[in-house]
Amino acid sequence: MQYILIFFLMFTSLFAAKVTESKWKEGQTFSEYLESRDISTALLNDISEDDQKFLSDIGGNNSFYELKDNRGRLLQVLIPISEVMQIHLAKKHKEHRYSFDIIPIEYEIKEYYANVNITSNPYTDTFKTTKNKQVAERLSIALSDVVNAKKLHKNDEINVLYTQNLRMGKPYLMPDIKVARVVMSGKEQFVYVDEDGDGFGQVGKSVAYTVTGKKKVTYTKKVSQNKKNSRFGMPLRNIRITSHFTYRRWHPILKRYRPHHGTDFGAKSGTPLLAVNAGKVSFSGWMGGYGNVVKIRHAGGYESLYAHQSRRRVKRGQRVKKGQIIGYVGSTGRSTGPHLHFGLKKRGRWVNPMKVLRKKSIKTSVLKKFTKYEDVKTTKYKTVAIEGTKENKVKLLNYVKNNTPSHVWSH
Repeated sequence: MQYILIFFLMFTSLFAAKVTESKWKEGQTFSEYLESRDISTALLNDISEDDQKFLSDIGGNNSFYELKDNRGRLLQVLIPISEVMQIHLAKKHKEHRYSFDIIPIEYEIKEYYANVNITSNPYTDTFKTTKNKQVAERLSIALSDVVNAKKLHKNDEINVLYTQNLRMGKPYLMPDIKVARVVMSGKEQFVYVDEDGDGFGQVGKSVAYTVTGKKKVTYTKKVSQNKKNSRFGMPLRNIRITSHFTYRRWHPILKRYRPHHGTDFGAKSGTPLLAVNAGKVSFSGWMGGYGNVVKIRHAGGYESLYAHQSRRRVKRGQRVKKGQIIGYVGSTGRSTGPHLHFGLKKRGRWVNPMKVLRKKSIKTSVLKKFTKYEDVKTTKYKTVAIEGTKENKVKLLNYVKNNTPSHVWSH
């Protein structure tokens, strides 16, 4: 789909057309946007039922691009609906009508380096060095669980390697910190960062952390699972995944790319569906191509979606418990056979459910051994695996060795 970007640039040079960047108004609908640009809302009739559900994924205050000719007539529009997919409107030749499509977002990823000398704190000094608040924010988060910023002294040093997506030549999305080198009082320490932006002092091995208790005994008992890692269960008792979450999936019928904002689970019709966590039913009814749907709002800004149900068992406004039956597998709506399409949003944005769900749905407690002292310390372990740590460390050290200047972002 890179031809879209090339077409934008070609129009600009050959026909004195101009690309403008604007911010999508908070709360503005796609229909309201069409009216504001004098585009007939009859265009909505040309959009398939499957594609219409993506119109609500346009985020407020997100950048979108318009291509206009030298008389101000709108030729093309690119409006993001996710990090990698966008709506494309194109004016038809010699007509005041527009075509609608959903295509991948084209952007390039570039690597950058910064050498931060500490005079105040990591955030302030990184921003002074790079003139980029997002780089400073992401680095501060990555360091927070590994480096005690209070122990940093004047003239200590932080070297950081990160990547930034560029769209239309401008930064797009948040930067990704890859690795940082912290030199504190002459001692060197490396911080490796995963795809979620969390930093770790070690990778490829089990990292220990402790839980505090009271009695001076060792015993086993049932305890609630750790909230951070175990909050969500599975929507079915027996798991068989037939289609994974992706921002761009090639549709076998439409012969074009479409997002698949969820995970499909294969199961027989009538199989009970389970609430992945406690919450309040925000929707229970028919939703176009999704058929019979139940949505549940959970703590932490999450909302789960259970589509294609044969029968729903809960009503809007009802509170449900984790593991409670909320409906049954079916094949309603646009479906090729009985299955569950499960979607998960966090603060209004679709996320990969399999990064949040646990393998068992209703198990809310586990047997755990505790060793209690005067102040008990129970040791737990988790394995940290981050791709490319060795290569990124070598790159960072080469930047340091060559006294590479920091990249400074323009306003």
